[in-house]
Amino acid sequence: MSAISPHKKTAIVLFNLGGPDNLEAVQPFLFNLFNDPAIIGLPNPFRRMLAKLISTKRAPTAKHIYEEIGGKSPILENTESQTQALESSLAGHGQVKVFAAMRYWHPRADEVVAEVKQYAPDHIILLPLYPQFSTTTTGSSFKEWDKVAKAQGLDLPTSKVCCYPSHESFVKAHAQLIRTYYDEAAQFGKPRILFSAHGLPEKIVKRGDPYQMQVELGTQAILKMLGVADADYVNCYQSRVGPLKWIGPATTDELLRAGYEKKPVVLVPIAFVSEHSETLVELDIEYAKLAHDSGVDHYYRVPTLSTHAQFIAALSDICLKQKSEGGLASDTGARICGREWKQCPCAMKASA
Repeated sequence: MSAISPHKKTAIVLFNLGGPDNLEAVQPFLFNLFNDPAIIGLPNPFRRMLAKLISTKRAPTAKHIYEEIGGKSPILENTESQTQALESSLAGHGQVKVFAAMRYWHPRADEVVAEVKQYAPDHIILLPLYPQFSTTTTGSSFKEWDKVAKAQGLDLPTSKVCCYPSHESFVKAHAQLIRTYYDEAAQFGKPRILFSAHGLPEKIVKRGDPYQMQVELGTQAILKMLGVADADYVNCYQSRVGPLKWIGPATTDELLRAGYEKKPVVLVPIAFVSEHSETLVELDIEYAKLAHDSGVDHYYRVPTLSTHAQFIAALSDICLKQKSEGGLASDTGARICGREWKQCPCAMKASA
């Protein structure tokens, strides 16, 4: 039986990263990020000490980044628009209320758990705005929710959606947005599509985190939907920090290569569904300048999915397919990761 019923109350929680809502919040936001054991695996008190050091050191540069976009992150407003769009799309399916929970800034899990508890639903659906699963994003959000829910005594049937990297409507939303920019770029030669995702340290993937595989799985589905014969494309990764080796190729390196080859570029933020500093500053300002300086005369950045009708349709469809007794699964209802991806939550659940 579907979790969403005309005779029941359903709470849907959309998870997102969060971002500072003013310049004074930049340093504590960064501290929360680096104090997450999914990001830095040191035990306390060493993790807290390192998080304090990194966040203090990086805060001035980060503040300058947020000054470029009005002194705060727009991610909460964008996520709230998505909650409203999803709630509207599920009208007629019983009492449904959609909440937004941010991992590293307000409203955080403890605030949202309290709101959900007051709403008193019959069922909860945890739906990350991370289409591809990673231990550093969805995995971290689930752990935080479980910890806080237990502490506040929220014990209800709960469905957890771990990923939806190739859901048909998610793919269709990307293809529709890409098509507009691809056709414009094609006036200047065959475009190179850069599917740019947030990077991860290589060691995390080698432990069995399926994120990179799922990014590339979604890329293939989008290319098929796009219908571009012999597409010139690259999966690449951005936002590297620190001395560790990260998965690649780097988006910056691919922009340099495209400039050398005089290719028009269509850049797709495949792992971001909300506009924030890594799209509005990193992609639109820093990478646009790098592209221009490197010889890319035609650089097009595709918008994030945000409230695109097909993306909201994907989220709605995923929610409607959840079972009333709860559980953990991808949007397909089954495990989509091979055995080598040991950090897949479905694999971890099976071995528990």
